[in-house]
Amino acid sequence: MSFPETYKAALLEAIDTIDTGKVNQAIEWFRDARDSGRSIFVCGNGGSASTASHFACDMVKGASFQRDRRFRITALTDSLPTITAYSNDVSYDCVFAEQLKNFAGPGDLVMAISGSGNSPNVVKAIEYANSAGCRTIGLTGRNGGQLGAISQLNIQVPVPHMGRIEDAHMIICHMIGYYFMDCEPVRAHAGNVG
Repeated sequence: MSFPETYKAALLEAIDTIDTGKVNQAIEWFRDARDSGRSIFVCGNGGSASTASHFACDMVKGASFQRDRRFRITALTDSLPTITAYSNDVSYDCVFAEQLKNFAGPGDLVMAISGSGNSPNVVKAIEYANSAGCRTIGLTGRNGGQLGAISQLNIQVPVPHMGRIEDAHMIICHMIGYYFMDCEPVRAHAGNVG
């Protein structure tokens, strides 16, 4: 087989490991947060930071536009000045937890994404979120790492390859986001959306 065929075959195996029951639980938690006016926060590093930003975009627009109920979701990865200030002046380990201290409260929802599950800044974010009375979700890979162990809901992709873990995490995010886009009605409107 060619490399793309080999990668595709291995990716399909990785996707098969996704626990859709846990994804359904995450969907319920996102619905609860939206319907009760709670804030939602998402974070990650590197490729997982991009996944966090992409997911927040999907929820702010696709799952909210022209709908009676909208998501109050923020990607903690998106304020570069805040991240670099904390990294330079304090520590990179605290860049997400310190933002949560400003904004998160009891009953809010925090989702952290990490292929290894051991990135100190996402671990500290979930530790703080747990202590503040938030609901916490980890999207992890491999053995789940520290993040999987402390997240109230751990959606784990137990494969060794980081690329396929990240691919599967994006699919999980689309399962959550597109539930609200495809299964809940939008208001009738005029004009084009694109």
